[in-house]
Amino acid sequence: MRMASLRPPDSIPSPAQDSERLSLALQGRGVDEKVIVWILGHRNAIQRKRIKDTYQQLYKESIIHRLQSKLSGVLKKAMSYWMEEPPERDAKLVEKTLKRGKAGITQLQVIVEIACASSPNHLMAVRQAYCSLFDCSLEEAITSKVSSSLQKLLLGLVSSYRYDRELVDLNVAKSEAAELHEAIEKKQLDRDEVMWILSTRNFFQLRATFKHYKQNYQVPIYQAIMSSGSDDLGSLLRVVILCIDAPEKHFAESFLSGHRTDVHSLARIKEEYFNMNKVSLDDAVRSIAIPLIRERERWPPTAMASQRRRGRRSLAAWKDECVTGRNVWAGMELSVRLEYPMVW
Repeated sequence: MRMASLRPPDSIPSPAQDSERLSLALQGRGVDEKVIVWILGHRNAIQRKRIKDTYQQLYKESIIHRLQSKLSGVLKKAMSYWMEEPPERDAKLVEKTLKRGKAGITQLQVIVEIACASSPNHLMAVRQAYCSLFDCSLEEAITSKVSSSLQKLLLGLVSSYRYDRELVDLNVAKSEAAELHEAIEKKQLDRDEVMWILSTRNFFQLRATFKHYKQNYQVPIYQAIMSSGSDDLGSLLRVVILCIDAPEKHFAESFLSGHRTDVHSLARIKEEYFNMNKVSLDDAVRSIAIPLIRERERWPPTAMASQRRRGRRSLAAWKDECVTGRNVWAGMELSVRLEYPMVW
């Protein structure tokens, strides 16, 4: 049984019916977690907002506050983020990342994903929400809390408003692929030209540039960047390029590596991916993840033991999730744990 999907079922109960069922599930000492996950995991952002408004009208109480008072642990955190308006949720995730002080590349990925794996309108809404919630601009926060070597890139990404239609100039793609190649070869990744190209060109133009780079120089650009150096800027640039060129590959690698399994990140990732591509991230990631799993199965036993010692899940568990669809990227990883505890 597939527990949660961004796509709502064909027949959707009214917000009042959903609110009533949620109220019953949240009554008394025994909370029916499966009902809560099932209902909210099958509602998109608009439907969840209607449930939130209806619940407030019917019971004179915020459903978010009710969930927080009755739930605990990971489920409490997941549902709190899941019921937030997407721009506010992402603004809070960015603030959580920046509050860590010297956030590492893994933590800063959330900013890159919002800027490069989301629509321009969503990025704008996140910037507005950040200002409203934290009384400063996102750009100010990045300047004060991110190391200087990464500021130029992140500021360029979050302050840009890209053209969101398919418009490609192949001559520009050819010339800018050459500019990127020169910067990579000379190990000058912080060039203004590199930052400008990656932060302002529309995604379709950049994909054409990356394609031209691979055709001309016989290596994907993200691999070329990593071969030119493994500093923080190079690592973050690789994330930028993957989020633009092949976000499903980026998310599959992150999830399989165990770096990004927090439920609120999964909520944001899947929802915005579907909004941009009209394709389920479940299917896109499975198409990437299953070959990766099969490749890992060919690793020698010593390598596999090393991976397990580093805290990564077993291949059997990952294969089972990917093939059966139990990997629920809509922020409802919790439902898998509840329904299939033997997998974890």
